[in-house]
Amino acid sequence: MAEFNLDFPRAYGELTATATFREQPEDFQVDEDLGFSPAGLGEHVFLHIRKRGENTAWVAEKIAALAGVNVNDVGYCGRKDRHAVTTQWFSVYLPKGPEPMWGTINSDSIHLLAVSRHQQKLRRGDHQQNHFVICLRNVKTDERKLLEQKIDKIFSLGVPNYFGEQRFGRNGNNLIEAEAILVGGKRYRDKQKRGLMLSAARSFLFNRVLAARVIAGTWSQRLDGDTESFSTGPLWGRGRSLATGQVAELEQLVLDNWREWCNGLEHAGLLQERRALQLIPHNAAYQWHGEHLLLKFSLEAGEFATAILHELSVLQTTTATQE
Repeated sequence: MAEFNLDFPRAYGELTATATFREQPEDFQVDEDLGFSPAGLGEHVFLHIRKRGENTAWVAEKIAALAGVNVNDVGYCGRKDRHAVTTQWFSVYLPKGPEPMWGTINSDSIHLLAVSRHQQKLRRGDHQQNHFVICLRNVKTDERKLLEQKIDKIFSLGVPNYFGEQRFGRNGNNLIEAEAILVGGKRYRDKQKRGLMLSAARSFLFNRVLAARVIAGTWSQRLDGDTESFSTGPLWGRGRSLATGQVAELEQLVLDNWREWCNGLEHAGLLQERRALQLIPHNAAYQWHGEHLLLKFSLEAGEFATAILHELSVLQTTTATQE
C-alpha cells in the first residue's frame, strides 16, 4: 500500500509561530457568496441557512426529511466545515404542491435566514466565493514583526493552491479507499462516496505536482507548455494531458510512480482538467487582539483557507476537521 505524506512543502520557509486553531466553532467562520440572487420563481426552493457545529450532508438530510423528498433532490455548492459557523444555500426540488413550514428546521445549531425560489438546482462549485473570518488564538512567536511581514507577503503574492487535508479524510483514509478502487478494483454502490474518493485521488496527485513546483521555486511562474497565462497543474482524467513541453515533462516525472492511479482515473471517466497552482486571497486583512490573530479574506470556489494557514503557523487543534 502506498504511503500518503500530506505534509506538503511550504513556499515561505519553516514555521516560526504556533497557535491554537478551532478552540470553538466561532473561530472559523465561512459565508458562502453565490455571486447571484435567486430569481424568486422556479421549481427549486432555495434555503439560506446558518449552521454551527454541523456538517453540510447532515443538514441536507434534515431538509430532505422536512420536505418529504429524496436527499438527492437537495443540492448545495459544497461541503462546509463542521467545526465552524457557516452560512450556505441549499436547493430543494419542489415543482408543485404545498411547501413545508421551513422555519421548523430551526434549532440550536441551524438557523434559517431566507427562503426563495430559482430555476436550477445548486450543484458543486456553483458559488462564486467564500468569505472567511478566522481567529488563531494564543499566537506564540519570537518575532511578531517577521510574522506580520510574512502575512503581508502571503496576502499580496498568494500561496501554493494546495487541496486541504480535509479533502483526504481523517488520517488520509479517503486515499486508502481511493487506492482500493483504482488499484484493487473495489466497487462502491454509493456513487457519491465513490466520487469523493476519486476526487481525493485527483487532489493528491495535483498536490504532488504542486509540491514539486514549490521545491523548484516555480509554483507561481508560468512555464513553457502551460495552458493558461498563469501556472497550472493537472486534475487527472481521460485524454491527453493539456500541458506540453517543460510542464508536461515535469508532471510526467512526478506522476511516474502513480501511473496506476492515473490509469484508474482515466477509466473512471473523468476528463483532463487544469487547476491554478497559485492562490491569491481577496479583500485580505488582519488585526491583533492581544495574543489572538484575526484573519479576514475571500477565496474563489474550490480554494482552501487551510492553504493559507499552512504557511503561517503550526496549528494546535483538538477537533476533527475532515470533510
